[in-house]
Amino acid sequence: MKSIPDDIELVERLQKGDVEAFDLIYEKYSRKLYAFGLKYLRSAAETEELVQSVFLKIWENYKNLKKESSFKSYLFTIAYNDICKLFRKRNYLQKFISDTLYENSQSSSETEDGIDYQFVLERVQQIIEKLPEKQRIIFMKSRQEGKSSKEIAEEIGLSPGTIDNYISESLKFIRYRLRNENLSVLLLFSLFFL
Repeated sequence: MKSIPDDIELVERLQKGDVEAFDLIYEKYSRKLYAFGLKYLRSAAETEELVQSVFLKIWENYKNLKKESSFKSYLFTIAYNDICKLFRKRNYLQKFISDTLYENSQSSSETEDGIDYQFVLERVQQIIEKLPEKQRIIFMKSRQEGKSSKEIAEEIGLSPGTIDNYISESLKFIRYRLRNENLSVLLLFSLFFL
Protein backbone atom coordinates (compact mmCIF):
# COMPACT_ATOMS: atom_id res chain seq x y z
CA MET A 1 0.00 0.00 0.00
CA LYS A 2 1.33 3.43 -0.98
CA SER A 3 2.09 5.73 1.96
CA ILE A 4 0.33 9.08 2.15
CA PRO A 5 2.68 12.12 1.95
CA ASP A 6 2.90 14.45 4.95
CA ASP A 7 0.51 17.38 5.33
CA ILE A 8 3.00 20.04 4.21
CA GLU A 9 3.57 18.28 0.89
CA LEU A 10 -0.15 17.66 0.42
CA VAL A 11 -1.00 21.31 1.12
CA GLU A 12 1.71 22.49 -1.31
CA ARG A 13 0.27 20.24 -4.00
CA LEU A 14 -3.30 21.25 -3.18
CA GLN A 15 -2.38 24.97 -3.45
CA LYS A 16 -1.53 24.21 -7.09
CA GLY A 17 -4.96 22.63 -7.64
CA ASP A 18 -3.75 19.00 -7.46
CA VAL A 19 -6.94 16.91 -7.24
CA GLU A 20 -5.03 13.78 -6.19
CA ALA A 21 -3.65 15.70 -3.17
CA PHE A 22 -7.22 16.63 -2.21
CA ASP A 23 -8.27 12.96 -2.50
CA LEU A 24 -5.33 11.93 -0.30
CA ILE A 25 -6.26 14.55 2.32
CA TYR A 26 -9.83 13.26 2.25
CA GLU A 27 -8.61 9.67 2.64
CA LYS A 28 -6.34 10.67 5.52
CA TYR A 29 -8.82 12.75 7.54
CA SER A 30 -12.43 11.97 6.58
CA ARG A 31 -12.85 9.07 9.05
CA LYS A 32 -11.24 11.03 11.87
CA LEU A 33 -13.49 14.03 11.19
CA TYR A 34 -16.52 11.74 11.02
CA ALA A 35 -15.70 10.17 14.42
CA PHE A 36 -15.10 13.65 15.89
CA GLY A 37 -18.40 15.02 14.54
CA LEU A 38 -20.48 12.01 15.55
CA LYS A 39 -19.40 12.42 19.19
CA TYR A 40 -21.07 15.83 19.26
CA LEU A 41 -23.89 15.54 16.74
CA ARG A 42 -25.02 11.95 17.46
CA SER A 43 -26.52 11.79 14.00
CA ALA A 44 -24.92 9.94 11.10
CA ALA A 45 -26.68 12.09 8.50
CA GLU A 46 -25.65 15.40 10.11
CA THR A 47 -22.10 14.10 10.59
CA GLU A 48 -21.83 13.08 6.93
CA GLU A 49 -23.01 16.59 5.97
CA LEU A 50 -20.45 18.09 8.34
CA VAL A 51 -17.57 16.14 6.76
CA GLN A 52 -18.71 17.12 3.25
CA SER A 53 -19.00 20.76 4.33
CA VAL A 54 -15.47 20.80 5.79
CA PHE A 55 -13.92 19.33 2.65
CA LEU A 56 -15.96 21.64 0.42
CA LYS A 57 -14.49 24.62 2.34
CA ILE A 58 -10.98 23.18 1.90
CA TRP A 59 -11.51 22.78 -1.85
CA GLU A 60 -13.01 26.26 -2.25
CA ASN A 61 -10.07 27.86 -0.39
CA TYR A 62 -7.21 25.63 -1.52
CA LYS A 63 -5.20 28.56 -2.90
CA ASN A 64 -5.20 30.29 0.52
CA LEU A 65 -4.12 27.32 2.64
CA LYS A 66 -1.06 27.88 4.83
CA LYS A 67 1.41 25.02 4.83
CA GLU A 68 3.30 26.40 7.84
CA SER A 69 0.44 25.90 10.30
CA SER A 70 -1.00 22.55 11.40
CA PHE A 71 -3.35 21.41 8.67
CA LYS A 72 -4.97 18.86 11.00
CA SER A 73 -5.78 21.61 13.53
CA TYR A 74 -7.15 23.74 10.72
CA LEU A 75 -9.49 20.95 9.56
CA PHE A 76 -10.77 20.22 13.05
CA THR A 77 -11.25 23.93 13.78
CA ILE A 78 -13.49 24.21 10.71
CA ALA A 79 -15.43 21.13 11.88
CA TYR A 80 -15.75 22.49 15.43
CA ASN A 81 -17.01 25.88 14.17
CA ASP A 82 -19.56 24.14 11.92
CA ILE A 83 -20.75 22.06 14.89
CA CYS A 84 -21.15 25.25 16.97
CA LYS A 85 -23.21 26.83 14.18
CA LEU A 86 -25.39 23.73 14.02
CA PHE A 87 -25.98 23.82 17.78
CA ARG A 88 -26.95 27.51 17.56
CA LYS A 89 -29.35 26.62 14.75
CA ARG A 90 -30.82 23.81 16.86
CA ASN A 91 -31.29 26.19 19.80
CA TYR A 92 -32.99 28.66 17.48
CA LEU A 93 -35.29 25.88 16.27
CA GLN A 94 -36.04 24.82 19.86
CA LYS A 95 -36.98 28.40 20.72
CA PHE A 96 -39.13 28.63 17.60
CA ILE A 97 -40.90 25.38 18.53
CA SER A 98 -41.41 26.51 22.13
CA ASP A 99 -42.82 29.87 21.00
CA THR A 100 -45.07 28.19 18.42
CA LEU A 101 -46.34 25.66 20.93
CA TYR A 102 -46.93 28.41 23.49
CA GLU A 103 -48.89 30.50 20.97
CA ASN A 104 -50.93 27.46 19.94
CA SER A 105 -51.73 26.66 23.55
CA GLN A 106 -52.89 30.25 24.16
CA SER A 107 -55.31 30.11 21.25
CA SER A 108 -56.46 26.57 21.90
CA SER A 109 -58.80 25.28 24.58
CA GLU A 110 -57.07 21.92 24.49
CA THR A 111 -54.49 22.84 27.16
CA GLU A 112 -53.65 25.79 29.35
CA ASP A 113 -50.03 24.92 29.97
CA GLY A 114 -48.90 24.22 26.42
CA ILE A 115 -47.46 20.94 25.30
CA ASP A 116 -44.94 19.09 27.37
CA TYR A 117 -41.99 17.85 25.31
CA GLN A 118 -41.64 14.86 27.58
CA PHE A 119 -45.27 13.90 26.97
CA VAL A 120 -44.75 14.09 23.20
CA LEU A 121 -41.59 11.99 23.34
CA GLU A 122 -43.29 9.44 25.59
CA ARG A 123 -46.26 9.28 23.20
CA VAL A 124 -43.97 8.66 20.23
CA GLN A 125 -42.01 6.09 22.27
CA GLN A 126 -45.27 4.22 23.04
CA ILE A 127 -46.00 4.05 19.33
CA ILE A 128 -42.44 2.90 18.54
CA GLU A 129 -42.86 0.09 21.08
CA LYS A 130 -45.78 -1.22 18.96
CA LEU A 131 -43.55 -1.71 15.89
CA PRO A 132 -42.54 -5.31 15.06
CA GLU A 133 -39.31 -6.16 16.90
CA LYS A 134 -36.86 -6.07 13.96
CA GLN A 135 -38.43 -2.87 12.59
CA ARG A 136 -38.26 -1.24 16.03
CA ILE A 137 -34.59 -2.19 16.52
CA ILE A 138 -33.67 -0.78 13.09
CA PHE A 139 -35.64 2.42 13.68
CA MET A 140 -33.99 2.99 17.10
CA LYS A 141 -30.52 2.38 15.68
CA SER A 142 -31.24 4.94 12.96
CA ARG A 143 -33.01 7.67 14.90
CA GLN A 144 -31.67 7.35 18.44
CA GLU A 145 -28.16 5.98 17.88
CA GLY A 146 -27.64 8.05 14.72
CA LYS A 147 -26.35 5.12 12.65
CA SER A 148 -26.46 5.19 8.85
CA SER A 149 -28.39 2.61 6.84
CA LYS A 150 -25.08 1.13 5.73
CA GLU A 151 -23.86 0.71 9.33
CA ILE A 152 -27.14 -0.89 10.40
CA ALA A 153 -27.12 -3.17 7.33
CA GLU A 154 -23.63 -4.44 8.19
CA GLU A 155 -24.59 -4.94 11.84
CA ILE A 156 -27.84 -6.81 11.14
CA GLY A 157 -26.88 -8.57 7.90
CA LEU A 158 -29.42 -6.96 5.56
CA SER A 159 -29.01 -4.70 2.53
CA PRO A 160 -29.02 -0.88 3.05
CA GLY A 161 -32.11 -0.72 0.80
CA THR A 162 -33.98 -3.10 3.11
CA ILE A 163 -32.95 -0.99 6.10
CA ASP A 164 -34.27 2.15 4.35
CA ASN A 165 -37.59 0.34 3.70
CA TYR A 166 -37.88 -0.64 7.38
CA ILE A 167 -37.24 2.96 8.46
CA SER A 168 -39.71 4.34 5.91
CA GLU A 169 -42.40 1.88 7.06
CA SER A 170 -41.73 2.81 10.70
CA LEU A 171 -42.17 6.52 9.95
CA LYS A 172 -45.44 5.85 8.10
CA PHE A 173 -46.69 3.74 11.03
CA ILE A 174 -45.82 6.47 13.56
CA ARG A 175 -47.34 9.24 11.43
CA TYR A 176 -50.51 7.19 11.00
CA ARG A 177 -50.77 6.66 14.77
CA LEU A 178 -50.23 10.41 15.37
CA ARG A 179 -52.82 11.51 12.78
CA ASN A 180 -55.40 12.41 15.44
CA GLU A 181 -52.90 14.30 17.60
CA ASN A 182 -52.67 18.08 17.35
CA LEU A 183 -50.44 19.93 14.89
CA SER A 184 -47.80 20.75 17.52
CA VAL A 185 -47.19 17.09 18.30
CA LEU A 186 -46.71 16.38 14.59
CA LEU A 187 -44.33 19.34 14.30
CA LEU A 188 -42.22 18.04 17.15
CA PHE A 189 -42.24 14.52 15.71
CA SER A 190 -41.08 15.77 12.34
CA LEU A 191 -38.21 17.78 13.85
CA PHE A 192 -36.93 15.08 16.18
CA PHE A 193 -37.47 11.92 14.17
CA LEU A 194 -37.34 12.71 10.44
